[in-house]
Order: sequence, then C-alpha cells, then structure tokens
Amino acid sequence: MNVLFLCTQNRRRSPTAEQVFAAWPGVETDSAGLHASAAVVLSPEQIEWADIIVVMEERHRTQLSKGYRAHLKGKRVVCIDVPDKFPFMDPTLVAQLEAKVGPYLRRDG
Repeated sequence: MNVLFLCTQNRRRSPTAEQVFAAWPGVETDSAGLHASAAVVLSPEQIEWADIIVVMEERHRTQLSKGYRAHLKGKRVVCIDVPDKFPFMDPTLVAQLEAKVGPYLRRDG
C-alpha cells in the first residue's frame, strides 16, 4: 500500500508520519506539503503513486481538492485532525499518528 502524508510545510507532521509508517510491513510512504515554501512541495506524480492520501487537517483536504482535483479521481483522502503543535518525531505526535492512521493501513482497515 502506498501512503502519502500531507501537511502545510512538510517539516514536522507529514515527515514524522512518513518515517513512522515506513517501517510497517507492506506499506510504502511519502510526504509533501501543500504550501509553496514546503520542504517538499506536493506533485501530481505523488498523488498518482498513492493508494491513500492522509491529510493532517480539513484545510489540507480543501487545498488538495482545489489545487489537484484532476489528479484525485478515485483516490481515498483521509483527514486525521492532527494540529501543528508538535516537533518532528515528538512522542505524542507519533502516538497520535499511530492511533489515527494505523487502522487505515491494516489489511482490514
């Protein structure tokens, strides 16, 4: 399963998720940001690659829909409501990500 994680700047939340879930069996991960100044700016190719797209906040889903609508046909987009208040790899952030994303990545999820 190819999982793409999106946030605003691709500096804390989505790179943390990418790293955490990269160790899961059968899961390939990538991450990007939706803002022009993101560490890695989202590309249409990343969307095409993804089986599931995980956004951190509803505003990310809205930005994704507005900016990349043509590439989202048939893509599952999940919002996990994780606020931008944690440093990269913060244990609380990792725990929230595992609790909120894990069910979507299990074979029966």
